[in-house]
Amino acid sequence: MITGKTKVLAVIGNPIAHSLSPVFQNAGIKAAGLDYVYTALPVNNDDLAAAIAGMKAMGFCGMNVTIPHKERVMDYLDAIDEDAKVLGAVNTIVNRDGVLTGYNTDVKGFINGMKQQGFSPMGKQAVLLGAGGAARAIIWGLIQEKVASLTIGVRNVAKVQPLVDYFAQYMPITLLDWQTGAFEQALSQAELLINATPLGMYPKVDAAPPVNWTKVKKGIFVYDIIYTPAETLFLRQAKENGCQVLNGEAMLVGQGAESFRLWTGVEPDTKVMTEALRQALTQGK
Repeated sequence: MITGKTKVLAVIGNPIAHSLSPVFQNAGIKAAGLDYVYTALPVNNDDLAAAIAGMKAMGFCGMNVTIPHKERVMDYLDAIDEDAKVLGAVNTIVNRDGVLTGYNTDVKGFINGMKQQGFSPMGKQAVLLGAGGAARAIIWGLIQEKVASLTIGVRNVAKVQPLVDYFAQYMPITLLDWQTGAFEQALSQAELLINATPLGMYPKVDAAPPVNWTKVKKGIFVYDIIYTPAETLFLRQAKENGCQVLNGEAMLVGQGAESFRLWTGVEPDTKVMTEALRQALTQGK
């Protein structure tokens, strides 16, 4: 029951009606027995400053921030966490007595998904396919976890070079055209293979990154950040190659769970949150 004591959380973006965050966040809130409610609020580009001022004025406990506001929102906050500074983007705001602090929980969401499956990337040779929107968080997470090496395979090396140059201050990164023999050599040594491309995402489910699976070692950990469909062609091919697989549900729920911890101080039930997400995805088809 929502009362005058209920604490309010939200996600802002433009558009935002498609967001599934209210579904799994409210499931987590209910499971934890907390007097909170989580909603989605559309915020136009020109209204961002007013929205953040309104958050403070109305005493919202916290917010998630999504496209297109994740970079610009940093200008209106009182403090920025280190991960968000490095990534240049905020996806979570916490209101502590009127002080708004920005965080980026994508990093922990990405890493914790693997760790929950019993896999640690520390000391592993990692290969990343593509450099889309989530790539910055993935790269920074792998650097923090101290992978032994990181190779990024893309179709347009020149386009991605600035991203690699930025992170080179923290760790040497090899950037290769994924159609080359050098990339196949990197594949053959990989212990962790990640897809950060949209290839295989619904509705184009017959697409997949160009991986020569004869070069991939059996049993390695393969992670696809796509969650619709739950099993992409890429993950199906990985399974057939005897690999341990994980889809993008883990990262989506994981980043939301980290936001939940920051707002409430409570450890959420990620199984309940994941089940709510899966049910919503199934009903949406």
